[in-house]
Amino acid sequence: MNHVLTLVANRSAMSLSPSVIARARDAVAGDTPVVLSENESVDIPVVAAPDMDAVRAALDGAPIDALVTAAAGRRKALLVADMDSTIVTGETLDELADFAGLKARIAAITARAMNGELDFKAALRERVAMLRGLPVDALEKTWQRVRLTPGARELVATMRAHGAYTALVSGGFSFFTSRVAALVGFDMHRSNELLDDGATLTGCVGEPILDRDTKLETLKRLAAERGLPMSAALAVGDGANDLDMLLAAGLGVAFRAKPIVAAQARARVDHADLRALLFAQGYRREDIVG
Repeated sequence: MNHVLTLVANRSAMSLSPSVIARARDAVAGDTPVVLSENESVDIPVVAAPDMDAVRAALDGAPIDALVTAAAGRRKALLVADMDSTIVTGETLDELADFAGLKARIAAITARAMNGELDFKAALRERVAMLRGLPVDALEKTWQRVRLTPGARELVATMRAHGAYTALVSGGFSFFTSRVAALVGFDMHRSNELLDDGATLTGCVGEPILDRDTKLETLKRLAAERGLPMSAALAVGDGANDLDMLLAAGLGVAFRAKPIVAAQARARVDHADLRALLFAQGYRREDIVG
């Protein structure tokens, strides 16, 4: 069997029933399912990459994600992850804008930029300029609102425990990535610099701006430094600025992604949490750290 179809249910629903598994197996003419986590995830070995339309039809609208990987080299040695709406549940810039009374306006620009409708750099400069004069203590207040996406700690801890290098690479700001990286356990972080005069935000962002090209370059550089082929890399993100790295990585996962990203990525997670990325690599529940 050259490929594996991995089914993952949302952990709160645990809705991966034997009947659903059987329908999916029959739809792809798969081999005997291998349980990774009872009622949550199974592997179904298949000869060739299956028709995903047939898989979705078999799932019949159930809140279950289906990911296909090559059977060889499933466990990845490099993780590059986006931060906002991926490792954390929201958009930190939008939350920061709330303290300036501008959340709705800035969130609308963010949504368009993340769906590829606006140039990322121009949109970032525009949003940051709107925050000129905001007291710097709003950053700490915003940090108090940040919440990790379920499974984030387990994803990073488990991959690191098995020798992978993990990087948080964000178009957001270092004030937040440094804290998220430390909280989750990433080996490194890379992001943009939000400039201030010691008391208030200046309305400027440090140049050069980290964008989709920089994310792709970082993925390639980290792999090259470790002598890894791109097939050994896992990338995850939700926005248009993540798409290039998702397409370049051996396993690129669109996580609860914007439509343009979900439509183009080869793998997507719409229902489960970030533990789905571990199951897609063949990890079992008992292997998960954290």
